[in-house]
Amino acid sequence: MKHYNVIIIGAGPSGLMCAIEAGKRGRNVLIIDHADKIGKKLAISGGGRCNFTNRNVTADYYLSENPRFAISALKRYRPSDFIALLQKHNIRYHEEDHGQLFCDNSAKDILAMLLKECEEAGVTIHRGCNILKVGEKKVFQIETDLGSYTADSLVIATGGLSYSKTGATPLGYGIARQFGLKVIKTDPGLVPLHYSNDDMKRFKSLAGITIKAEVSLGKQSFRENILFTHKGLSGPSILQISNYWGKGKEIEINVLPELDLLQYLTDQKLKHPKKLLKTILTWILPRRFIDVTASLWFNNRPIGEIPDKELKNISSKYSQWKFKPACSAGYDFAEVTLGGVDTRELSSKTMESTKIKGLFFLGEVLDMTGHLGGYNLQWAWASGYAAGQYV
Repeated sequence: MKHYNVIIIGAGPSGLMCAIEAGKRGRNVLIIDHADKIGKKLAISGGGRCNFTNRNVTADYYLSENPRFAISALKRYRPSDFIALLQKHNIRYHEEDHGQLFCDNSAKDILAMLLKECEEAGVTIHRGCNILKVGEKKVFQIETDLGSYTADSLVIATGGLSYSKTGATPLGYGIARQFGLKVIKTDPGLVPLHYSNDDMKRFKSLAGITIKAEVSLGKQSFRENILFTHKGLSGPSILQISNYWGKGKEIEINVLPELDLLQYLTDQKLKHPKKLLKTILTWILPRRFIDVTASLWFNNRPIGEIPDKELKNISSKYSQWKFKPACSAGYDFAEVTLGGVDTRELSSKTMESTKIKGLFFLGEVLDMTGHLGGYNLQWAWASGYAAGQYV
């Protein structure tokens, strides 16, 4: 039974970062991962280009029952720190909207960089290795189908349940419960939202259309694209609001957030009184969208014949479209997992359990979920770095 200073279960971004930092400190580190190929989820992130961080990272962009938990780690490992690591490895990157940073080439560059750093830090990685049992008697004991190991520190970096096709499992939550830690109820996050049966009939023909819109739920509001699909709505605005949505809730969508539609229609009524309203709306919105919504929201006729009160009502249909999803697309299509191991039972400085000495939890397995745009990977780097200083 081989002994290691540190065993990390999970070779995702947070686990690799933790291993690198621990290895640099001279710790003997083993990473165990059940997948035969490391970094499957990382390789497909950001459409394969890896949105590896965001210049605007603060704890305000994270959801948790204990949101202030993120502050310490995020302050100690900033986006600039990860950028410096990329520059060390000559990986080119660029900035897109809202401070999002992407690789110029491929997410595989990030994975190769992390694996090279692990190699230089003397980290051992066992792929295709399944955990059979985890226990503790003075040291942590880990039984796998490839052998048994012991460790002074055990790090759980197993990720959440999102993108289940990449091999996501609930293992991390099970280990947390085994050691008496609370797990906050999990749900798919950053996920498309599906139509009700009625909306499916109305809108399924719009699949493929993209519209810049403001999507709101309560105090939360996001202004980016929405994408119509065969099953519902997706796109950045919808993914963002999905983190706040719950079954039965109604979302409000403004498909012309940068235009006062009522004022616009009033102006067009004076300029083009004989033009059909449907024609005028196709000047500012996709024709297919107007074709569908016209039959639902107004009686098409020359705009000059439409009373101002009716124009106001029609305008509100487009600026305050009430959308009530039937359900989300589920974990298979979710980018993150909401909920997870309760951070109130961990040290925000070290990621160590306050109940079990030497037991650490990192990344997505925790109840800490970032907005879309590189925030979740920055949390992986930051939490992995924090734990790596102490394991």
